[in-house]
Amino acid sequence: MDEALDPGAAPPVPDALAEGQAMQAVAALSQRRGSAVTRFALWAFGALFSLALSVAAWDFVAGLLARNVVLGWVAFGLVLAAVLAGLVLALREWGAFLRLRRLDGLREGAVTARATADLKAARKVVSGLVSLYAARGDTAWGRARLADREGEVMDADALLALAERELLSPLDAEARLVIEGAARQVATVTALVPLALADVATAAVANLRMIRRIAEIYGGRSGSFGSLKLLRRVFGSLVAAGALALTDDMIGSVAGGGVLSKLSRRFGEGVVNGALTARVGVAAMELCRPMPFVALDRPAVSSLVSRALAGLVPRG
Repeated sequence: MDEALDPGAAPPVPDALAEGQAMQAVAALSQRRGSAVTRFALWAFGALFSLALSVAAWDFVAGLLARNVVLGWVAFGLVLAAVLAGLVLALREWGAFLRLRRLDGLREGAVTARATADLKAARKVVSGLVSLYAARGDTAWGRARLADREGEVMDADALLALAERELLSPLDAEARLVIEGAARQVATVTALVPLALADVATAAVANLRMIRRIAEIYGGRSGSFGSLKLLRRVFGSLVAAGALALTDDMIGSVAGGGVLSKLSRRFGEGVVNGALTARVGVAAMELCRPMPFVALDRPAVSSLVSRALAGLVPRG
């Protein structure tokens, strides 16, 4: 056979550019909302189920009391305990929403104080930050340094910058470690587990856990519903900004030049999903942080993914 026509001499067919399908699916699921009719139907069925359950519990306890007083009071106590547990869970969720709202209020106050150069407003924001982290051991040194130098600062912008450096620097470092761990997990599972929907499920759980942990680091301690709402906010901001997409240049900066021509399609998807997870983590930091990034640099997605995937991605 003529060597010029030898199929073995042809260059390999390049893999298609990975797009991070798992993270795209998680983003789509987080933004999906039913119609008004669907929401009303769910509310109606929920109300009906709650009413039926309440009546059934009442009839059960009343009937048992009529047959056996001791067992009836035991059943009543169990029902009461279940109701109290439900109220405690509801109060925890309400408290979680209040904590997230407190972070939003501090961030908005910092932005306003910096924009208007209002020293009094800046001191109020700093006081709120100190109160928020008063029981945190990881901010004790920063709070002490802030207390020593706060009285010397007579400029709103400088005071806010001082508070950001002293109080939020260790929290930012901890949040970066959480993001790197989530990116590593998502990338590894996507690359090594070829099961349908496994990468989507892993990405959803890892991102939800990451966002919840980031909220806890900054003082949010969001509950279950609060975490879901925060997940929607994070993905909503990224979708609105068109940030849930990675270019080939960014993947190259993360994994080395020409990586997509050297890696398998599955491994390329893992790298992209890991990078998108890091991007979601940075967006969660911006939403949960009680102050915007001004004095400290916003973490770069490429550097986060480079550290997260060190040893997993070959350099070339």
